[in-house]
Amino acid sequence: MDIRKIGVVGAGQMGTGIAQVCAVAGLDVIIQDLNPDQLKKSLEATDRMLERQVAKGKITDEVRQIALAHVHATSDFADFSTCDLVIEAATEQEDVKRAIFTSLTPHLKSDAVLATNTSSISITRLAAATDRPERFIGMHFMNPAPVMQLVELIRGIATADATYEAIRALTEGKLGKQIAVSEDYPAFIVNRILMPMINEAIYVLYEGVGSVEAIDAAMHLGANHPLGPLALADFIGLDTCLSIMHVLYEGLADSKYRPCPLLVKYVEAGWIGRKVGRGFYDYRGEKPIPTR
Repeated sequence: MDIRKIGVVGAGQMGTGIAQVCAVAGLDVIIQDLNPDQLKKSLEATDRMLERQVAKGKITDEVRQIALAHVHATSDFADFSTCDLVIEAATEQEDVKRAIFTSLTPHLKSDAVLATNTSSISITRLAAATDRPERFIGMHFMNPAPVMQLVELIRGIATADATYEAIRALTEGKLGKQIAVSEDYPAFIVNRILMPMINEAIYVLYEGVGSVEAIDAAMHLGANHPLGPLALADFIGLDTCLSIMHVLYEGLADSKYRPCPLLVKYVEAGWIGRKVGRGFYDYRGEKPIPTR
C-alpha cells in the first residue's frame, strides 16, 4: 500500500497541523473545510508555523516553500477521489463524524484508507458507519501535531492487518512520529489518563480547594508539568474536554468519570478556552487573567 496523497477533513487547529506534518514529509495534501474563511486561515497559519520553524533552524526555507506547494485547499469531497489516505479531523462529536463519512465515502477510490483523528470515540463504531471498516483506523495525533511526537494508532475490530501496517509504516517512516498502539476502549491511552486528571483539577477548583493560579502552579512546579491542568484544558478546548469525559462516563459506566458541573457550566457559557479568548483564563488582554 503506497501512500503518496493525503486528504484532511477539517481545517481547524488539528487538521491544519496534520496537513503541515504531511506536507513537510513531502506528501501531497488536500485540506477540506466547508468554510472558505477557515480554509484561508488554515493556509495562513501553516505559512506562519513553517516560518517559525525556519527561524528556529528546524527546517530550511527551501523545505518551507516545497511544503507550502504540497498543500491545496478545497470545500468539495470530490477532490479526494485520488487520495490514498483521508484523515478526518473534525470536531469531537460522533454524529458530526458519521455525517462526514456518509458524505465522504462515495468520493473515495475503493482501495483508499480512511482514518479518524478522534481522541476518544470507538473506532469500531465509526468504522461501521463507512463502506470500508477493514480500511478504517484511528490515527490520534497529539496537539499541536507539528510539535508533538506521538501518534496513537487504534484498530477497530474489522481493521485489516494490511491497513494497520501501512499506517504504521507511514507514521513512523515518512512522518517521523513515534507510535503508541491502543486497544479500542473509550479515550484510548492518553486521554483515558489525561482527561480525568483535568476533570479532577476542575473539581478542586469547583470545591474551593485552590484557585485557578494555585492549582496550575501546584502541578507546574510541584509535579513538573510543563503546563498546569486548567491552562492545558483551555488550550485543548473545554468543549473537547467535556465531550471526552462524556465518552468515558457513558462508555465505562463508572462515576469517577462524571464531568465536573463547573466544566459543564463553562461550556454552556461558551467560555471554551483559548480559541474564543476565554476559559479558565481570560486571554483578551496583554496577559491571561483567571476568570474564577
